[in-house]
Amino acid sequence: MARFIFITGGVVSSLGKGLTSAALGALLQARGYSVRLRKLDPYLNVDPGTMSPFEHGEVFVTDDGAETDLDLGHYERFTGVSARSSDSVSSGRIYSTVLEKERRGDYLGKTIQVIPHVTNEIKDFIEIGDDEVDFMLCEIGGTVGDIEALPFFEAIRQFAQEKGRDQCIFMHLTLIPYLAAAGELKTKPTQHSVKELRSIGIAPNILVCRSEHEIPEKERAKIALFCNVRHEAVIPAYDLKSIYEAPLAYHNVGLDQAVLDAFRIDDAPVPDLTRWRDVEERLHSPEGEVRVAIVGKYVRLSDAYKSIAEALTHGGMANKVRVKVEWVDAEIFEKEDPSPHLSRFHAILVPGGFGERGTEGKIRAAKFARERNVPYLGICLGMQMAVIEAARNLAGIEDAGSEEFDFESGKKRFTPVVYHLKEWVQGNYKVTRKQSDDKGGTMRLGAYSATLEEGSKVAQVYGSTQIEERHRHRYEVDVQYREALEAQGLKFSGMSPDGRLPEIVEWTDHPWFIGVQFHPELKSKPFAPAPLFADFIRAAIEVERLV
Repeated sequence: MARFIFITGGVVSSLGKGLTSAALGALLQARGYSVRLRKLDPYLNVDPGTMSPFEHGEVFVTDDGAETDLDLGHYERFTGVSARSSDSVSSGRIYSTVLEKERRGDYLGKTIQVIPHVTNEIKDFIEIGDDEVDFMLCEIGGTVGDIEALPFFEAIRQFAQEKGRDQCIFMHLTLIPYLAAAGELKTKPTQHSVKELRSIGIAPNILVCRSEHEIPEKERAKIALFCNVRHEAVIPAYDLKSIYEAPLAYHNVGLDQAVLDAFRIDDAPVPDLTRWRDVEERLHSPEGEVRVAIVGKYVRLSDAYKSIAEALTHGGMANKVRVKVEWVDAEIFEKEDPSPHLSRFHAILVPGGFGERGTEGKIRAAKFARERNVPYLGICLGMQMAVIEAARNLAGIEDAGSEEFDFESGKKRFTPVVYHLKEWVQGNYKVTRKQSDDKGGTMRLGAYSATLEEGSKVAQVYGSTQIEERHRHRYEVDVQYREALEAQGLKFSGMSPDGRLPEIVEWTDHPWFIGVQFHPELKSKPFAPAPLFADFIRAAIEVERLV
Protein backbone atom coordinates (compact mmCIF):
# COMPACT_ATOMS: atom_id res chain seq x y z
CA MET A 1 0.00 0.00 0.00
CA ALA A 2 1.47 3.32 -1.10
CA ARG A 3 2.12 6.34 1.07
CA PHE A 4 0.79 9.54 -0.51
CA ILE A 5 2.55 12.91 -0.80
CA PHE A 6 0.35 15.80 -1.96
CA ILE A 7 2.27 18.78 -3.39
CA THR A 8 0.48 22.13 -3.45
CA GLY A 9 1.58 25.67 -4.31
CA GLY A 10 0.90 29.14 -3.01
CA VAL A 11 1.57 32.87 -3.43
CA VAL A 12 2.34 32.73 -7.18
CA SER A 13 2.36 30.19 -9.98
CA SER A 14 5.46 28.83 -11.77
CA LEU A 15 7.41 28.22 -8.57
CA GLY A 16 8.48 24.78 -9.75
CA LYS A 17 6.10 22.29 -8.15
CA GLY A 18 6.66 19.88 -11.00
CA LEU A 19 10.44 19.98 -10.71
CA THR A 20 10.29 19.72 -6.93
CA SER A 21 7.98 16.71 -7.19
CA ALA A 22 10.26 15.09 -9.78
CA ALA A 23 13.39 15.72 -7.71
CA LEU A 24 11.75 14.30 -4.59
CA GLY A 25 10.71 11.22 -6.57
CA ALA A 26 14.33 10.77 -7.67
CA LEU A 27 15.56 11.09 -4.07
CA LEU A 28 13.09 8.48 -2.81
CA GLN A 29 14.23 6.18 -5.62
CA ALA A 30 17.84 6.76 -4.55
CA ARG A 31 16.84 5.35 -1.17
CA GLY A 32 15.48 2.20 -2.79
CA TYR A 33 11.77 3.05 -2.85
CA SER A 34 9.47 2.72 -5.85
CA VAL A 35 7.52 5.82 -6.87
CA ARG A 36 4.85 7.07 -9.23
CA LEU A 37 4.01 10.71 -9.87
CA ARG A 38 0.76 12.19 -11.11
CA LYS A 39 -0.68 15.62 -11.88
CA LEU A 40 -4.14 16.95 -11.03
CA ASP A 41 -4.89 20.07 -13.09
CA PRO A 42 -7.82 22.39 -12.29
CA TYR A 43 -8.47 23.69 -15.82
CA LEU A 44 -11.71 22.68 -17.57
CA ASN A 45 -10.10 21.37 -20.75
CA VAL A 46 -10.37 17.59 -20.80
CA ASP A 47 -6.63 17.51 -21.48
CA PRO A 48 -4.06 19.94 -22.92
CA GLY A 49 -4.22 18.33 -26.36
CA THR A 50 -6.27 21.12 -27.93
CA MET A 51 -4.49 24.00 -26.18
CA SER A 52 -2.15 26.31 -28.03
CA PRO A 53 1.49 25.82 -26.98
CA PHE A 54 1.46 29.52 -26.09
CA GLU A 55 -1.24 28.76 -23.52
CA HIS A 56 0.20 25.75 -21.78
CA GLY A 57 3.57 24.82 -23.24
CA GLU A 58 4.22 21.47 -24.86
CA VAL A 59 1.86 18.51 -24.71
CA PHE A 60 3.64 15.49 -23.27
CA VAL A 61 2.48 12.14 -24.69
CA THR A 62 2.61 8.85 -22.78
CA ASP A 63 3.20 5.36 -24.15
CA ASP A 64 -0.51 4.58 -23.84
CA GLY A 65 -1.49 7.64 -25.87
CA ALA A 66 -2.52 10.23 -23.29
CA GLU A 67 -1.95 13.92 -24.00
CA THR A 68 -0.78 15.37 -20.70
CA ASP A 69 0.78 18.30 -18.90
CA LEU A 70 4.49 18.97 -19.54
CA ASP A 71 5.25 18.25 -15.86
CA LEU A 72 4.85 14.55 -16.63
CA GLY A 73 7.91 14.97 -18.82
CA HIS A 74 9.85 16.17 -15.77
CA TYR A 75 8.56 13.19 -13.79
CA GLU A 76 9.84 10.77 -16.42
CA ARG A 77 13.17 12.53 -16.95
CA PHE A 78 13.99 12.46 -13.24
CA THR A 79 12.66 9.03 -12.26
CA GLY A 80 12.72 7.00 -15.48
CA VAL A 81 9.20 5.76 -14.66
CA SER A 82 7.03 5.79 -17.80
CA ALA A 83 3.91 7.86 -17.23
CA ARG A 84 0.44 6.51 -17.97
CA SER A 85 -2.90 8.05 -18.87
CA SER A 86 -3.87 7.47 -15.23
CA ASP A 87 -1.12 9.87 -14.11
CA SER A 88 -2.80 13.02 -15.44
CA VAL A 89 -6.29 14.36 -14.90
CA SER A 90 -8.05 17.69 -15.24
CA SER A 91 -11.26 19.18 -13.89
CA GLY A 92 -12.65 18.81 -17.40
CA ARG A 93 -11.99 15.08 -17.44
CA ILE A 94 -13.40 14.63 -13.93
CA TYR A 95 -16.59 16.56 -14.71
CA SER A 96 -16.98 14.76 -18.04
CA THR A 97 -16.79 11.40 -16.27
CA VAL A 98 -19.31 12.46 -13.64
CA LEU A 99 -21.75 13.74 -16.28
CA GLU A 100 -21.39 10.56 -18.36
CA LYS A 101 -22.22 8.50 -15.29
CA GLU A 102 -25.23 10.72 -14.55
CA ARG A 103 -26.54 10.30 -18.11
CA ARG A 104 -26.19 6.51 -17.84
CA GLY A 105 -28.12 6.53 -14.59
CA ASP A 106 -25.20 5.27 -12.51
CA TYR A 107 -26.15 7.58 -9.64
CA LEU A 108 -29.67 6.11 -9.38
CA GLY A 109 -31.44 9.43 -9.68
CA LYS A 110 -29.50 11.26 -6.98
CA THR A 111 -28.80 15.00 -7.16
CA ILE A 112 -25.24 15.37 -8.46
CA GLN A 113 -23.04 17.67 -6.38
CA VAL A 114 -19.38 18.61 -6.09
CA ILE A 115 -19.38 16.85 -2.72
CA PRO A 116 -19.50 13.87 -2.79
CA HIS A 117 -19.69 13.01 -6.50
CA VAL A 118 -16.88 15.14 -7.96
CA THR A 119 -14.60 14.69 -4.96
CA ASN A 120 -15.22 10.92 -4.96
CA GLU A 121 -14.20 10.77 -8.62
CA ILE A 122 -10.99 12.64 -7.80
CA LYS A 123 -10.23 10.31 -4.89
CA ASP A 124 -10.81 7.26 -7.08
CA PHE A 125 -8.34 8.67 -9.59
CA ILE A 126 -5.69 9.34 -6.93
CA GLU A 127 -5.89 5.75 -5.72
CA ILE A 128 -5.32 4.05 -9.10
CA GLY A 129 -2.31 1.73 -8.85
CA ASP A 130 -1.61 2.48 -5.19
CA ASP A 131 -0.68 -1.16 -4.60
CA GLU A 132 2.17 -0.99 -7.15
CA VAL A 133 4.54 1.50 -5.46
CA ASP A 134 5.89 2.63 -2.11
CA PHE A 135 5.18 6.33 -2.66
CA MET A 136 2.59 8.11 -4.77
CA LEU A 137 3.37 11.80 -5.35
CA CYS A 138 0.37 13.88 -6.45
CA GLU A 139 0.89 17.45 -7.61
CA ILE A 140 -2.10 19.83 -7.58
CA GLY A 141 -1.88 22.40 -10.37
CA GLY A 142 -2.35 26.11 -9.78
CA THR A 143 -2.15 27.83 -6.40
CA VAL A 144 -4.17 27.62 -3.21
CA GLY A 145 -7.05 30.08 -3.44
CA ASP A 146 -7.84 29.34 -7.09
CA ILE A 147 -11.59 28.80 -7.24
CA GLU A 148 -11.36 26.00 -9.84
CA ALA A 149 -8.93 24.04 -7.65
CA LEU A 150 -11.21 23.88 -4.60
CA PRO A 151 -12.69 20.44 -5.44
CA PHE A 152 -9.16 19.01 -5.65
CA PHE A 153 -8.14 20.48 -2.30
CA GLU A 154 -11.33 19.18 -0.70
CA ALA A 155 -10.74 15.75 -2.25
CA ILE A 156 -7.18 15.43 -0.93
CA ARG A 157 -8.34 16.65 2.51
CA GLN A 158 -10.96 13.91 2.58
CA PHE A 159 -8.52 11.37 1.19
CA ALA A 160 -5.93 12.04 3.90
CA GLN A 161 -8.57 11.85 6.61
CA GLU A 162 -9.81 8.51 5.31
CA LYS A 163 -6.34 7.01 4.85
CA GLY A 164 -5.01 7.85 8.28
CA ARG A 165 -2.23 9.86 9.87
CA ASP A 166 0.83 7.98 8.63
CA GLN A 167 -0.46 7.33 5.12
CA CYS A 168 -0.55 10.88 3.69
CA ILE A 169 1.45 14.09 4.06
CA PHE A 170 1.14 17.56 2.53
CA MET A 171 4.05 19.52 1.06
CA HIS A 172 3.42 23.18 0.23
CA LEU A 173 5.63 25.16 -2.14
CA THR A 174 5.68 28.88 -1.52
CA LEU A 175 7.65 32.08 -2.20
CA ILE A 176 9.81 34.20 0.11
CA PRO A 177 10.15 37.49 -1.79
CA TYR A 178 13.01 39.93 -1.25
CA LEU A 179 12.23 43.64 -1.06
CA ALA A 180 15.31 45.52 -2.23
CA ALA A 181 14.12 48.86 -0.82
CA ALA A 182 13.80 47.35 2.66
CA GLY A 183 16.72 44.96 2.25
CA GLU A 184 14.61 42.17 3.72
CA LEU A 185 13.08 38.81 2.94
CA LYS A 186 9.34 38.83 3.62
CA THR A 187 7.64 35.80 5.14
CA LYS A 188 4.13 37.26 5.26
CA PRO A 189 3.04 35.91 1.82
CA THR A 190 3.98 32.40 2.97
CA GLN A 191 2.07 32.88 6.24
CA HIS A 192 -1.04 33.96 4.34
CA SER A 193 -0.71 31.10 1.88
CA VAL A 194 -0.51 28.54 4.68
CA LYS A 195 -3.41 30.26 6.44
CA GLU A 196 -5.48 29.88 3.25
CA LEU A 197 -4.53 26.21 3.03
CA ARG A 198 -5.40 25.58 6.68
CA SER A 199 -8.75 27.34 6.23
CA ILE A 200 -9.82 24.52 3.89
CA GLY A 201 -8.68 21.85 6.31
CA ILE A 202 -5.15 21.08 5.08
CA ALA A 203 -2.16 21.56 7.40
CA PRO A 204 1.15 21.26 5.54
CA ASN A 205 3.78 18.94 7.01
CA ILE A 206 6.59 20.42 4.90
CA LEU A 207 7.15 23.89 3.47
CA VAL A 208 9.44 24.32 0.47
CA CYS A 209 10.35 28.01 0.28
CA ARG A 210 11.57 29.42 -3.04
CA SER A 211 13.84 32.42 -2.73
CA GLU A 212 16.43 34.30 -4.78
CA HIS A 213 18.32 35.06 -1.56
CA GLU A 214 19.56 32.84 1.24
CA ILE A 215 16.95 32.36 3.95
CA PRO A 216 18.58 32.97 7.37
CA GLU A 217 17.93 30.57 10.24
CA LYS A 218 15.91 33.18 12.12
CA GLU A 219 13.56 33.53 9.15
CA ARG A 220 13.17 29.76 8.89
CA ALA A 221 12.38 29.66 12.60
CA LYS A 222 9.79 32.42 12.14
CA ILE A 223 8.14 30.56 9.27
CA ALA A 224 8.06 27.36 11.31
CA LEU A 225 6.50 29.13 14.29
CA PHE A 226 3.80 31.04 12.42
CA CYS A 227 2.96 28.20 10.01
CA ASN A 228 2.96 25.46 12.68
CA VAL A 229 5.61 23.40 10.88
CA ARG A 230 8.72 21.78 12.37
CA HIS A 231 11.84 23.87 11.87
CA GLU A 232 13.57 20.99 10.03
CA ALA A 233 10.59 20.82 7.66
CA VAL A 234 11.09 24.37 6.36
CA ILE A 235 13.14 23.63 3.26
CA PRO A 236 14.88 26.42 1.33
CA ALA A 237 14.80 26.18 -2.47
CA TYR A 238 17.15 28.44 -4.38
CA ASP A 239 17.62 29.10 -8.08
CA LEU A 240 19.93 26.61 -9.80
CA LYS A 241 22.03 26.75 -12.95
CA SER A 242 20.39 23.55 -14.19
CA ILE A 243 17.22 21.73 -13.21
CA TYR A 244 19.29 18.54 -12.93
CA GLU A 245 21.04 19.96 -9.87
CA ALA A 246 17.72 19.78 -8.01
CA PRO A 247 17.97 16.23 -6.55
CA LEU A 248 21.37 16.88 -4.95
CA ALA A 249 20.40 20.41 -3.90
CA TYR A 250 17.20 19.23 -2.21
CA HIS A 251 19.03 16.34 -0.54
CA ASN A 252 21.64 18.73 0.84
CA VAL A 253 18.93 20.84 2.53
CA GLY A 254 17.11 17.79 3.88
CA LEU A 255 13.95 17.46 1.78
CA ASP A 256 13.97 13.67 1.53
CA GLN A 257 14.74 13.35 5.24
CA ALA A 258 11.89 15.73 6.08
CA VAL A 259 9.52 13.50 4.09
CA LEU A 260 10.72 10.37 5.90
CA ASP A 261 10.37 12.12 9.27
CA ALA A 262 6.83 13.21 8.40
CA PHE A 263 5.93 9.58 7.70
CA ARG A 264 7.86 8.47 10.83
CA ILE A 265 10.14 6.24 8.78
CA ASP A 266 13.35 5.81 10.77
CA ASP A 267 14.87 2.82 9.00
CA ALA A 268 15.18 4.20 5.45
CA PRO A 269 18.22 3.12 3.42
CA VAL A 270 21.06 5.59 2.85
CA PRO A 271 20.54 7.22 -0.56
CA ASP A 272 22.74 6.22 -3.49
CA LEU A 273 23.23 9.49 -5.36
CA THR A 274 25.89 8.24 -7.78
CA ARG A 275 23.61 8.75 -10.79
CA TRP A 276 22.95 12.39 -9.96
CA ARG A 277 26.58 13.16 -9.12
CA ASP A 278 27.52 11.82 -12.55
CA VAL A 279 24.79 13.95 -14.18
CA GLU A 280 26.02 17.05 -12.37
CA GLU A 281 29.65 16.35 -13.31
CA ARG A 282 28.76 16.01 -17.00
CA LEU A 283 26.76 19.24 -16.85
CA HIS A 284 29.49 21.33 -15.28
CA SER A 285 32.61 19.88 -16.93
CA PRO A 286 31.95 20.08 -20.68
CA GLU A 287 34.86 19.60 -23.07
CA GLY A 288 33.46 21.86 -25.77
CA GLU A 289 30.37 23.61 -27.10
CA VAL A 290 28.10 23.20 -30.13
CA ARG A 291 25.43 25.59 -31.40
CA VAL A 292 22.07 24.16 -32.47
CA ALA A 293 19.29 26.14 -34.16
CA ILE A 294 15.70 25.09 -33.43
CA VAL A 295 13.72 26.43 -36.38
CA GLY A 296 10.11 26.44 -35.20
CA LYS A 297 6.88 28.41 -35.03
CA TYR A 298 6.36 28.57 -31.24
CA VAL A 299 9.79 29.98 -30.42
CA ARG A 300 8.42 32.84 -28.30
CA LEU A 301 7.72 30.30 -25.55
CA SER A 302 10.55 27.85 -24.89
CA ASP A 303 8.20 25.56 -22.92
CA ALA A 304 6.48 24.79 -26.22
CA TYR A 305 9.53 22.66 -27.07
CA LYS A 306 10.49 21.72 -23.50
CA SER A 307 11.27 18.04 -24.13
CA ILE A 308 13.32 18.86 -27.23
CA ALA A 309 15.42 21.40 -25.33
CA GLU A 310 16.01 18.88 -22.53
CA ALA A 311 16.83 16.07 -24.97
CA LEU A 312 19.47 18.29 -26.60
CA THR A 313 20.97 18.87 -23.15
CA HIS A 314 21.01 15.10 -22.62
CA GLY A 315 22.69 14.62 -25.99
CA GLY A 316 25.33 17.12 -24.96
CA MET A 317 25.90 15.31 -21.66
CA ALA A 318 26.35 12.02 -23.53
CA ASN A 319 29.10 13.68 -25.59
CA LYS A 320 30.52 15.81 -22.76
CA VAL A 321 29.78 19.09 -24.51
CA ARG A 322 27.57 22.07 -23.76
CA VAL A 323 24.73 22.52 -26.24
CA LYS A 324 23.90 26.15 -26.88
CA VAL A 325 20.36 26.27 -28.26
CA GLU A 326 19.02 29.26 -30.17
CA TRP A 327 15.39 29.63 -31.16
CA VAL A 328 14.82 30.75 -34.73
CA ASP A 329 11.39 31.81 -35.99
CA ALA A 330 10.66 29.81 -39.15
CA GLU A 331 8.53 32.65 -40.55
CA ILE A 332 11.66 34.77 -41.03
CA PHE A 333 12.79 32.45 -43.82
CA GLU A 334 9.57 32.95 -45.76
CA LYS A 335 10.89 36.42 -46.66
CA GLU A 336 14.63 36.14 -46.11
CA ASP A 337 17.47 33.87 -47.22
CA PRO A 338 18.18 31.47 -44.33
CA SER A 339 21.93 31.40 -45.01
CA PRO A 340 22.90 34.47 -42.95
CA HIS A 341 20.85 33.16 -40.04
CA LEU A 342 21.86 29.49 -40.10
CA SER A 343 25.49 29.53 -41.28
CA ARG A 344 26.84 29.98 -37.75
CA PHE A 345 25.20 26.82 -36.36
CA HIS A 346 26.71 23.34 -36.16
CA ALA A 347 23.32 21.61 -36.49
CA ILE A 348 19.67 22.39 -37.28
CA LEU A 349 16.57 20.88 -35.69
CA VAL A 350 13.09 21.42 -37.09
CA PRO A 351 10.41 20.32 -34.58
CA GLY A 352 6.75 19.42 -34.91
CA GLY A 353 3.80 21.76 -35.11
CA PHE A 354 0.33 22.22 -36.54
CA GLY A 355 -0.97 24.46 -39.32
CA GLU A 356 0.64 26.07 -42.35
CA ARG A 357 2.16 29.13 -40.67
CA GLY A 358 5.95 28.95 -40.81
CA THR A 359 6.13 25.81 -42.93
CA GLU A 360 7.73 27.42 -45.97
CA GLY A 361 10.49 28.64 -43.66
CA LYS A 362 10.98 25.12 -42.33
CA ILE A 363 11.22 23.80 -45.89
CA ARG A 364 13.95 26.34 -46.65
CA ALA A 365 15.79 25.37 -43.46
CA ALA A 366 15.70 21.73 -44.58
CA LYS A 367 17.03 22.71 -48.01
CA PHE A 368 19.85 24.73 -46.42
CA ALA A 369 20.87 21.76 -44.25
CA ARG A 370 20.75 19.35 -47.20
CA GLU A 371 22.79 21.52 -49.54
CA ARG A 372 25.34 22.68 -46.93
CA ASN A 373 25.86 19.23 -45.33
CA VAL A 374 24.76 20.57 -41.93
CA PRO A 375 23.42 17.89 -39.52
CA TYR A 376 19.62 18.03 -39.57
CA LEU A 377 17.05 16.39 -37.33
CA GLY A 378 13.44 16.76 -38.44
CA ILE A 379 10.79 15.70 -35.94
CA CYS A 380 7.19 15.02 -37.01
CA LEU A 381 6.34 18.09 -39.14
CA GLY A 382 10.10 18.61 -39.48
CA MET A 383 10.34 15.28 -41.28
CA GLN A 384 7.35 16.09 -43.48
CA MET A 385 8.87 19.43 -44.51
CA ALA A 386 12.14 17.70 -45.44
CA VAL A 387 10.20 15.28 -47.64
CA ILE A 388 8.26 18.10 -49.30
CA GLU A 389 11.52 19.97 -49.91
CA ALA A 390 13.00 16.93 -51.66
CA ALA A 391 9.81 16.35 -53.67
CA ARG A 392 9.73 19.95 -54.91
CA ASN A 393 13.39 20.51 -55.62
CA LEU A 394 14.63 17.08 -56.67
CA ALA A 395 11.76 14.75 -57.57
CA GLY A 396 9.98 17.16 -59.92
CA ILE A 397 6.78 17.54 -57.87
CA GLU A 398 6.86 21.32 -57.88
CA ASP A 399 3.51 21.77 -56.10
CA ALA A 400 4.27 19.19 -53.39
CA GLY A 401 2.65 20.04 -50.07
CA SER A 402 0.46 18.73 -47.30
CA GLU A 403 -3.23 17.97 -47.27
CA GLU A 404 -3.26 19.71 -43.89
CA PHE A 405 -2.59 23.07 -45.55
CA ASP A 406 -5.31 22.61 -48.17
CA PHE A 407 -7.80 21.62 -45.47
CA GLU A 408 -6.86 24.70 -43.44
CA SER A 409 -7.24 27.10 -46.38
CA GLY A 410 -10.23 25.38 -47.97
CA LYS A 411 -8.48 25.46 -51.37
CA LYS A 412 -6.82 22.77 -53.48
CA ARG A 413 -3.26 24.07 -53.96
CA PHE A 414 -0.87 21.15 -53.45
CA THR A 415 -0.09 17.63 -54.55
CA PRO A 416 -0.50 15.93 -51.17
CA VAL A 417 2.86 14.26 -50.57
CA VAL A 418 1.72 14.43 -46.93
CA TYR A 419 -1.87 13.30 -46.41
CA HIS A 420 -4.45 12.97 -43.64
CA LEU A 421 -4.18 9.50 -42.10
CA LYS A 422 -7.63 7.94 -42.18
CA GLU A 423 -6.89 4.53 -40.64
CA TRP A 424 -4.05 2.71 -38.93
CA VAL A 425 -3.43 -0.32 -36.75
CA GLN A 426 -3.04 0.17 -33.00
CA GLY A 427 -2.23 -3.11 -31.28
CA ASN A 428 -4.87 -5.56 -32.51
CA TYR A 429 -7.34 -2.89 -33.58
CA LYS A 430 -7.90 -0.75 -36.65
CA VAL A 431 -8.40 2.94 -35.88
CA THR A 432 -10.35 5.14 -38.32
CA ARG A 433 -10.45 8.94 -38.42
CA LYS A 434 -12.01 11.74 -40.52
CA GLN A 435 -10.70 15.30 -40.93
CA SER A 436 -14.00 16.55 -39.51
CA ASP A 437 -13.60 14.58 -36.25
CA ASP A 438 -13.21 16.38 -32.93
CA LYS A 439 -9.64 17.61 -32.47
CA GLY A 440 -9.04 16.28 -28.97
CA GLY A 441 -7.49 12.83 -28.64
CA THR A 442 -8.09 11.88 -32.29
CA MET A 443 -4.49 11.78 -33.54
CA ARG A 444 -2.13 8.85 -33.84
CA LEU A 445 -1.01 8.96 -30.22
CA GLY A 446 1.35 6.94 -28.06
CA ALA A 447 3.98 4.28 -28.62
CA TYR A 448 4.19 2.49 -31.97
CA SER A 449 6.78 0.08 -33.34
CA ALA A 450 8.96 0.70 -36.39
CA THR A 451 11.18 -1.57 -38.46
CA LEU A 452 14.50 -0.08 -39.55
CA GLU A 453 16.41 -1.01 -42.68
CA GLU A 454 19.48 -3.12 -42.01
CA GLY A 455 22.65 -1.07 -42.50
CA SER A 456 20.86 2.30 -42.43
CA LYS A 457 22.18 5.18 -40.35
CA VAL A 458 19.22 5.01 -37.96
CA ALA A 459 19.73 1.27 -37.44
CA GLN A 460 23.33 2.06 -36.49
CA VAL A 461 22.19 4.84 -34.16
CA TYR A 462 19.68 2.64 -32.34
CA GLY A 463 21.80 -0.51 -32.54
CA SER A 464 18.68 -2.40 -33.58
CA THR A 465 16.25 -2.82 -36.46
CA GLN A 466 13.22 -2.85 -34.14
CA ILE A 467 12.30 0.23 -32.11
CA GLU A 468 9.29 1.74 -30.35
CA GLU A 469 8.72 5.49 -30.12
CA ARG A 470 5.87 7.84 -29.24
CA HIS A 471 3.74 9.60 -31.85
CA ARG A 472 1.43 12.62 -31.97
CA HIS A 473 0.19 13.55 -35.44
CA ARG A 474 -2.69 13.36 -37.91
CA TYR A 475 -0.78 13.52 -41.17
CA GLU A 476 1.64 11.05 -42.77
CA VAL A 477 4.09 11.02 -45.67
CA ASP A 478 2.40 9.18 -48.56
CA VAL A 479 4.31 5.96 -49.25
CA GLN A 480 3.35 6.11 -52.95
CA TYR A 481 6.10 8.73 -53.43
CA ARG A 482 8.76 6.49 -51.93
CA GLU A 483 10.20 5.27 -55.22
CA ALA A 484 10.53 8.77 -56.71
CA LEU A 485 12.19 10.14 -53.59
CA GLU A 486 14.52 7.19 -53.04
CA ALA A 487 15.68 7.58 -56.63
CA GLN A 488 17.02 10.99 -55.54
CA GLY A 489 18.77 9.52 -52.48
CA LEU A 490 16.15 10.10 -49.75
CA LYS A 491 15.91 6.64 -48.21
CA PHE A 492 12.79 5.52 -46.35
CA SER A 493 14.87 3.75 -43.73
CA GLY A 494 12.15 3.13 -41.14
CA MET A 495 8.61 1.87 -41.74
CA SER A 496 5.65 0.74 -39.68
CA PRO A 497 5.62 -3.06 -39.23
CA ASP A 498 2.96 -3.43 -41.96
CA GLY A 499 5.09 -1.38 -44.38
CA ARG A 500 2.37 1.23 -44.99
CA LEU A 501 3.56 4.21 -42.97
CA PRO A 502 6.97 5.89 -43.35
CA GLU A 503 8.54 6.42 -39.94
CA ILE A 504 12.07 7.59 -40.83
CA VAL A 505 13.80 9.12 -43.84
CA GLU A 506 17.50 9.85 -44.28
CA TRP A 507 19.75 11.23 -47.02
CA THR A 508 22.25 8.55 -48.01
CA ASP A 509 24.88 11.02 -49.28
CA HIS A 510 24.67 13.43 -46.34
CA PRO A 511 26.85 13.33 -43.19
CA TRP A 512 23.77 13.34 -40.93
CA PHE A 513 20.27 14.17 -42.15
CA ILE A 514 17.41 12.25 -40.51
CA GLY A 515 13.69 12.92 -40.32
CA VAL A 516 11.41 10.97 -37.99
CA GLN A 517 7.63 10.92 -37.80
CA PHE A 518 7.69 10.22 -34.06
CA HIS A 519 8.94 12.22 -31.06
CA PRO A 520 12.19 10.71 -29.72
CA GLU A 521 12.59 13.57 -27.27
CA LEU A 522 9.73 12.27 -25.13
CA LYS A 523 11.73 9.27 -23.90
CA SER A 524 15.07 11.01 -23.35
CA LYS A 525 16.54 11.26 -19.84
CA PRO A 526 19.74 12.82 -18.47
CA PHE A 527 21.02 9.39 -17.46
CA ALA A 528 19.68 7.68 -20.63
CA PRO A 529 19.79 10.13 -23.58
CA ALA A 530 17.62 9.38 -26.62
CA PRO A 531 19.91 7.65 -29.18
CA LEU A 532 18.96 10.04 -31.99
CA PHE A 533 19.77 13.12 -29.91
CA ALA A 534 23.06 11.70 -28.65
CA ASP A 535 24.18 10.91 -32.21
CA PHE A 536 22.83 14.23 -33.55
CA ILE A 537 25.08 16.09 -31.12
CA ARG A 538 27.99 13.79 -31.98
CA ALA A 539 27.53 14.81 -35.63
CA ALA A 540 27.39 18.48 -34.62
CA ILE A 541 30.71 18.06 -32.81
CA GLU A 542 32.26 16.75 -36.02
CA VAL A 543 31.08 19.91 -37.81
CA GLU A 544 32.48 22.07 -35.02
CA ARG A 545 35.88 20.41 -35.41
CA LEU A 546 35.86 21.06 -39.15
CA VAL A 547 35.03 24.76 -38.79
